[in-house]
Amino acid sequence: MASSSSSGLTFKLHPLVIVNISDHYTRIKSQSQPPPTSSAANDAVSSPPPPRVFGCVIGIQRGRTVEIFNSFELLYDVSTHSLDRAFLEKKQELYKKVFPHFYVLGWYSTGSDAQESDMQIHKALMDINESPVYLLLNPSINHAQKDLPVTIYESELHVIDGIPQLIFVRSSYTIETVEAERISVDHVAHLKPSDGGSAATQLAAHLTGIHSAIKMLNSRIRVLHHYLLAVQKGDLPCENSLLRQVSSLLRRLPTIESDKFQDDFLMEYNDTLLIAYLAMFTNCSSTMNELVDKFNTAYDRHSRRGGRAAFI
Repeated sequence: MASSSSSGLTFKLHPLVIVNISDHYTRIKSQSQPPPTSSAANDAVSSPPPPRVFGCVIGIQRGRTVEIFNSFELLYDVSTHSLDRAFLEKKQELYKKVFPHFYVLGWYSTGSDAQESDMQIHKALMDINESPVYLLLNPSINHAQKDLPVTIYESELHVIDGIPQLIFVRSSYTIETVEAERISVDHVAHLKPSDGGSAATQLAAHLTGIHSAIKMLNSRIRVLHHYLLAVQKGDLPCENSLLRQVSSLLRRLPTIESDKFQDDFLMEYNDTLLIAYLAMFTNCSSTMNELVDKFNTAYDRHSRRGGRAAFI
């Protein structure tokens, strides 16, 4: 397997594909696991390896840019290492009706690394796409790894021992999102945990995430600032292409010294305070109403008891 691809293609991966593959793997794994038992003999037997899942990735290719938008599952026969072509053609036809501009760009699977049998599936899809993409998701948890456990492979024809052979080569990619995906991912990230976490716990987790994001942004800006100072002092060579990228990046940062920013910030700050005050007034009114109801109930009972005693 070669280290990197030389095709020059640019890959953009949408988070919906990663969510679909993770959901597919989680469902298959939960369904294939045997029910838990307390037998010591069963505990001694090693658990079977996690199953692999297979599917197709669809998207659009514009020139040298390949953008992967979505995916769907496939039926795979482990004994023959082949896909169900009838099921694939049916799914492709259904997706073509909903997404007429999307095409099958390749396929996906799970595992730590590409296997030899994967090339058979890869070749089987070449009648649909002459140069399919292979997306591999590693489901094992590695807390030390900071990058996404996703690898994109292309196939290239190399001559090995005088014989031309197709091999997998790694390709770099970037994560591309649209507004709907960002809203969905943010909604999933803020779902209430199953252990019944309180609202305060969720708020603390949300604020911690925002603090970490701001802290990371601050550290990256400091790196750019130190680099520009070093270039200005002559400690580092001046590269115009890199300076243009830095300038383009800095233009995206919000300008916090302008009058418009101050007006927008104060308006949003005042709106937040107003909402907080309204919530406080609502709580006070609700508490006062409960107190009045309890007082009326107690006063009415006292009046009825006193009236009956006087009548008797």
